[in-house]
Amino acid sequence: MAEIIGVIERLWRYPVKSTGGERLDSVEVDERGLAGDRLYAVRDADGKLGSGKNTRRFRRMDGLLRLSARLGHRIDGPELFDPLGRPVTDPAAFLRAYLQREDVELAREDAVSHFDQLPVSVLTTATLDWVREAAPFTVVDERRFRPNILLRTPPGTPPFVEDDWFGREGHGGTGARLAFVRSSERCAMTGAPQPGLPHAPEILKAIVHAHDGRLDALAEVAAPGRLSVGDELALH
Repeated sequence: MAEIIGVIERLWRYPVKSTGGERLDSVEVDERGLAGDRLYAVRDADGKLGSGKNTRRFRRMDGLLRLSARLGHRIDGPELFDPLGRPVTDPAAFLRAYLQREDVELAREDAVSHFDQLPVSVLTTATLDWVREAAPFTVVDERRFRPNILLRTPPGTPPFVEDDWFGREGHGGTGARLAFVRSSERCAMTGAPQPGLPHAPEILKAIVHAHDGRLDALAEVAAPGRLSVGDELALH
């Protein structure tokens, strides 16, 4: 029997990895994830992707989170916006000046995935409300955690309820099915400053103390479909 776990309150797509995203009313979901999500990234001459951390695939490039991107209905690439929300006419030239690196460009995904982990992140309002209580002296909203789906859960739902979904499928919208696998391991980006959100390292400290630094539910796409704000999500 299906168990309705919540209603989609907001949908987010991040056309350029590690920059701010765009809110959507509805979106197609394919095998890769939400259509256009993290399809582009800032890439350097070594092939590493701009991120908030240094790893084998990623290079830390401070300041990306102050930018934002929108894909909309464009087919020739995303529109990039500066920290004041103004559109950028020449993304490559702007990024080189902004990051003070001459070797960066805005690149479409090819052989190297732009995703940190799995393609779809779902966060509940129950967990987000817990973060607000745990860090009462800063501004908290879902942009801190970059989910694709913010799910409105019923009153009384406990925080970190997402843990109960692992190994099950969520069905929603028109045919879309998400196979929940695990939660994200959070890093300093949760407290990094971005437009409207000041630096807040206490957020990560609270999550590490209470939940081993993990927060949300990561999923693979089990079946393509379409998701819209207001759709119910049910576990099977």
